[in-house]
Amino acid sequence: MKLYHSPRSRSVRPRWLLEEIGAPYELVTLDLTKAEHKTADYLKIHPHGAVPAFVDGDAALFESAAICMYLADKFADKHLAPPVGTPARGLYYQWMVYSMATLEPPVLQVFTNTVMLPEAQRSAAAAADGRTKFVEVARVLSQALTGKTFLLGEHFSAADVMIGSTLGWSHFMGLLNGQPVLEAYVKRLSERPAYQRAQAD
Repeated sequence: MKLYHSPRSRSVRPRWLLEEIGAPYELVTLDLTKAEHKTADYLKIHPHGAVPAFVDGDAALFESAAICMYLADKFADKHLAPPVGTPARGLYYQWMVYSMATLEPPVLQVFTNTVMLPEAQRSAAAAADGRTKFVEVARVLSQALTGKTFLLGEHFSAADVMIGSTLGWSHFMGLLNGQPVLEAYVKRLSERPAYQRAQAD
């Protein structure tokens, strides 16, 4: 297995899951400042020229959520996804999709307009709108996590990787201030050895 990675990017998610799994894999770190993600060879693996990308034999995948779902199923003995056909599996799908469709967009909106864009191109109104949308997302996630260690109860899953990684990013931007349930959740996740290994450059 080979993971194409760049530090502090969405590729941290499958890297974290691979570390939880403990199976051997090759980590290929791309230097985005040198456009190593835009080479002809890499574009054959990821046609958008982004990270992550993942190769496992004849399978070549991109999109962090897809890679994480693939890995959770490939290594079913690690119990990182509930059994297919169970109610818990339905909730697992819900949170995997929620991580990308509902949680990430307002976080990215804030990041884009406070960090990523040149200052002259930033929109204070767009950043404020992103923060407002995040508050609603935080309310839903806080309710889901109240009284639980992880999203699906007491058992860690790939859904925690997807949601937790984006909440970690949110914490970096100060979006978790005043969100004690989410702050405690991120702290629990950040103490996991696999999480810490995945953050290494």
